[in-house]
Amino acid sequence: MAKIIVFTDIHIRAEGQRIIGLDPAARFAQGLAHAARLHPDAACAVLMGDLADTGVRAEYEILRRILADAPWPVIPMMGNHDNREVFRQVFPEAPRDPNGFVQAVRDLEGVRLITLDTLDPSTEPHHGGRLCSKRLDWLKAALAQAQGQGCLVFLHHPPFDTGFAGMDRIGLHNAAELRDLLASGPVTHVFAGHIHRTITATVDGLPMTVFKSPCHQMPMMLGAEGSGHSVPEPGAYGILTTRGPNVVVHFEDFTLPETEVGQSAV
Repeated sequence: MAKIIVFTDIHIRAEGQRIIGLDPAARFAQGLAHAARLHPDAACAVLMGDLADTGVRAEYEILRRILADAPWPVIPMMGNHDNREVFRQVFPEAPRDPNGFVQAVRDLEGVRLITLDTLDPSTEPHHGGRLCSKRLDWLKAALAQAQGQGCLVFLHHPPFDTGFAGMDRIGLHNAAELRDLLASGPVTHVFAGHIHRTITATVDGLPMTVFKSPCHQMPMMLGAEGSGHSVPEPGAYGILTTRGPNVVVHFEDFTLPETEVGQSAV
């Protein structure tokens, strides 16, 4: 069995800057410490993009300091708030594909993790994502080389419409193309962020999960326009457990009051 920790939409800001009154760096540090205390046996942690809020160097330097305490290998990814070049300056050791995109493959016991880079600043409207032909070709090779393993695929932008109209407008622009590719490979589950809500779905036969942020969340406003809606609901991260190609997904709201393990309600 393998265990994987998942964070997304961290949105680190420069020292002293907040989002709706919340300090993203402090919230992420709290979540990371919580996961490290309860899940030191995890094989790795995946950070699914929007690592920084504006993509400036100071934000990535803060992130690097926080990650120094992580007890597991960390696999970073890019989101629409990130700056790939600045990120690579601060994290020169971060995995990348031959074309310089922040994409990686990690093989665990019986399962392959594939992390994708959907950042494309040229998309309109701004903040949408795209996987260009080079990135899709890299993904095809990663799936073809899985050698019978089930594949867990991670990307920042969900490859389906979630019902949050404003966020779907800045979703993955070639989502249908990606789903066609994933449906042809040994894909067990697809994971995304971007929406700041817990969402599960089955689209074109593919099971998908979207995780909340450790900082601010999207209010339950299905059909609403706009992409800047935020509420200070509990911060969260995900925990995946795998047995071969099978995966179980857990959600941890780490800012809620903790109770004693085993405490009875009766």
